Amino acid sequence: MTSPYVREISREDHLAHLRLYPDASHLQIPEWGDVKPDWLAESVGWFEGEGDGRAMVAAALVLYRPLPGTRRFLAYLPDGPEIDWRDPRLERWLDPLVAHLEARGAFAVRIGPPVVVRHWDPATVTKGVADPAVRHLRDLPATDIDGYALDAAERLGRLGWRRCADGDGGGKGNGFGLGQPRYGCHIPLAGRTVDDLRGGLAPHWEQALRTAEGAGVRVSWGSASDLPDFHRLYVATAAHDGFKARPLDYFRRMWKALNAEDDDRVRLYLAEYDGVVLSAALMINAGPCSWHSYAASGRQGRQLRPSSALLWRMLCDARAAGVDTYDLRSITPNLTADDRLLGRLRFKVGAGGHAVEYLGEWERPVGSQGKVLQRAVRAYLGRR
Repeated sequence: MTSPYVREISREDHLAHLRLYPDASHLQIPEWGDVKPDWLAESVGWFEGEGDGRAMVAAALVLYRPLPGTRRFLAYLPDGPEIDWRDPRLERWLDPLVAHLEARGAFAVRIGPPVVVRHWDPATVTKGVADPAVRHLRDLPATDIDGYALDAAERLGRLGWRRCADGDGGGKGNGFGLGQPRYGCHIPLAGRTVDDLRGGLAPHWEQALRTAEGAGVRVSWGSASDLPDFHRLYVATAAHDGFKARPLDYFRRMWKALNAEDDDRVRLYLAEYDGVVLSAALMINAGPCSWHSYAASGRQGRQLRPSSALLWRMLCDARAAGVDTYDLRSITPNLTADDRLLGRLRFKVGAGGHAVEYLGEWERPVGSQGKVLQRAVRAYLGRR
């Protein structure tokens, strides 16, 4: 069987492919390149056949970050590429990609296979959190393990790819503007009624939702003009959780870019009480999945449990829109009481979320100078 070949495609061709095969992450749609002005974006396609019989069988978004002082680039495919990861000959897909990126000037390629290796159901995670002998998700018996994903990891290693470590401990990046979390949380929505979702809430979560409903917390959609209110809460959340907040302009750019092709690609939800916004979050929609992004809240009104009312409304809206999976994004895999993100894990699992472990991100040097330039990048990052 011959390998597909890879070449640049137009934005329009990429969007047309996604309409036929909509399973790609929101980080793999062409519009995402417009959110990242420090990166150069390119849509690429895999093609099989010759002449009039040629057909595009996969597509991806590649982000190129220039290495200062050189004409070389780090090529990054966040949450991608969306290829057949069960193919026992992954080199058929990856080798043509690497060849194309090397011709573009890449010294290294970083990918994020959108593949779940393990998942743990809410009851298992809840028991693990309550057990002081359990320190990490991997200490718990997995509800399911995907053997194909394990095979893909072995094949990647044999092909010269190496797993990146910077997403393993809760989703913090490496300072070069990349790095997706290895551990996440999914709420399945397909085939479930609102009563099913409500019945899946943990007792403490159900009580919090009743508190918010009884107090009259109101959840509504926001607009671009409400982004400053969201950003105020987001900055407070960043300070509490210990991560660097993005500027308001980043979210304005995201709003404009993602809603350019589809005006319902990103939504802003606001939870208010007595005219004051207490909690907010973005929902990003792509294909059969919705992503709960940049959830934010302040200290004011926390006793009213606005975050529970907010997420509940977002879950119900996503289910009504026919979404299969609601992705709550990153969680900490550490189950020790001293982890400052443990409360967020309890919140997400209490809402019915299943903890998941992805295959993680992988990197491969390209060309004769690839390893040297990779070391230069690490040295550069160490000085920042």
